[in-house]
Formats: sequence, structure tokens, C-alpha cells
Amino acid sequence: MLNILGKSSSINVRKVLWTCVELNLPYELEEWGSGFRPTDVPEFRALNPNALVPVVLDAGQALWESNTICRYLAAKHGRTDLLPADPLARAQVEKWMDWQATEFNNSWRYAFMALMRRSPQHTDTNAIAASIADWNRHAAIVDAHLAATGGYMAGAAFTLADVVIGLSVQRWLAAPLHHPDLPALAAYVERLRAREGFLLHGCNGMP
Repeated sequence: MLNILGKSSSINVRKVLWTCVELNLPYELEEWGSGFRPTDVPEFRALNPNALVPVVLDAGQALWESNTICRYLAAKHGRTDLLPADPLARAQVEKWMDWQATEFNNSWRYAFMALMRRSPQHTDTNAIAASIADWNRHAAIVDAHLAATGGYMAGAAFTLADVVIGLSVQRWLAAPLHHPDLPALAAYVERLRAREGFLLHGCNGMP
């Protein structure tokens, strides 16, 4: 059975959990992180030197980086609907996964820490406003793209790109800020609500 180490409230851990639902893949989740076993202990750092969750243990090997884990699981189980075998079609999925990790995530980081985590290190009002504006700008990029595809991030069909983008969109919607009217994005969320994985690990009350 797949062994997942991570905090079940973590957005990156939830990417892996949602992917497991899509794969109908049994797993065991060991809670590591804030309030549980600390990730800065040598035992955990031996698995991931960054001391971040999730970490997956499979076939005697440790994997980290949530998007990499999702790609690995889909490829291992032959789910070319979630991660196509054709190089160009696969790249269309992976580009949005990479964009989520490097661009979308970075846009909301300061505002999220200030507004939802109430971090005392994130109280600069100008930085909060700038982060909100950037967060909304990235949400608008998703909206415009979905208006063009009429379906999902990589086209007409659901893929791994929608697991990672869907969770980021849910976090944006849950944040206490002014949300511009983005109709394609709103329709997209309704489509995601038809998926068990999103109900369990996306719109489940956790941002």
C-alpha cells in the first residue's frame, strides 16, 4: 500500500490525496507536520532534505514534490487520461502544473499568510494589497483560459492539471477578499464538484 507522509490539511498533500481518489488507489496517510510529528527531525529529513510535506514511500523509494508525486502515480498506473503519453499533450498538462507551483502559488503566498493564517510576520498592508492584486490577476488568467477551452485546463477532458489548479482556485475562493466576477472559473468549480476527489480534498472546508 502507498504510504503518504504529510499533514492532511496541506494543499500540497491534498493534491496527492485527490490523485489517489482519481486512481482508486488505496493509501495510508501518516500525519506529519504542525501539531503532529515534526518534519525537521533527522528521520524525516533523511526522506526529504527540505523537511516539507508530502513525502510518498513506494517500492522502497521516497518521493517528494507534490506535482512530481501526482505525475508518478498517474504514469505508474497507466492513467493516460490524467497524464497523456503523447509528449505534446502531456506537456500541455504539465505546463499548467508547473505554472501552478511557480506562479499561481507565489501570487497568493503573502496574502494567504496575512488573511488566513494571521501570521505576525505578514502585516504589511501594501504587501497584502499587492499580493491580493496578483492573486486576482492569476485567477483571471485561469478564467480566460477556461473560457477558451470550454472545459478543463488542458482541454475538454479532466487531467492532473485540474487537480492542482482546482485546489489553488478553491483556496482563492475561500480567501476573505474581493473576488472579481470570473464566470468561466465559477462554472469550472461546479464541474469539479462532480468529482469525489474534489469534494473530499478540495471544497471540504479547508482553504
